[in-house]
Amino acid sequence: MSPRPDRNPRPRFRWLKLPGRFARDKRATSAVEFAMLALPLFAIILAALQTALVLMAEQELDTAAEQAGRLVMTSRVTSVSGQSGYLTQAQFTTKVCSYLVALFNCSNLMVNMQTASSFASASTSAPSYTTLQQNSWTYQTGSVGQVVVLQVMYEWPIISSVFGFNLANLPNGKRLLMATSVFQNEP
Repeated sequence: MSPRPDRNPRPRFRWLKLPGRFARDKRATSAVEFAMLALPLFAIILAALQTALVLMAEQELDTAAEQAGRLVMTSRVTSVSGQSGYLTQAQFTTKVCSYLVALFNCSNLMVNMQTASSFASASTSAPSYTTLQQNSWTYQTGSVGQVVVLQVMYEWPIISSVFGFNLANLPNGKRLLMATSVFQNEP
């Protein structure tokens, strides 16, 4: 008995022709290409947006540290009780926060201000993670002619780390943003 002309004599090997048929078919090429490229494209966009947001927040923190440092440098703010312009550490932190336009939660802002004997001996290094967790900071505005180091810090939440691109620099998955202003108090 001969096979019917409308049937394939060997239907069980039909799947071997699928890759060739798929390669020749051009009907859904755009959809398939978009599906292959969409995930990396969106990952790159997310990484670029997150980087831009972190850089903008760092710039805002730098500006706030510069403005707050100017208040201390010109003796409009002091840590000595009874003097004109006296502010407690909490009041000074609130003052620094008033210079931050957006993006920050003021309750998470950390301000460390200490004096140094000279510019060369001023420590501007980032605090350790243990020090960050203790959240106990120095508050010394110094006297006339003294060198002061003002550090304004914030633990910035990182949204995600896509394809190994991770901006976090702390063990808790956040990024420490830190602005430092070093100046000598004016007479």
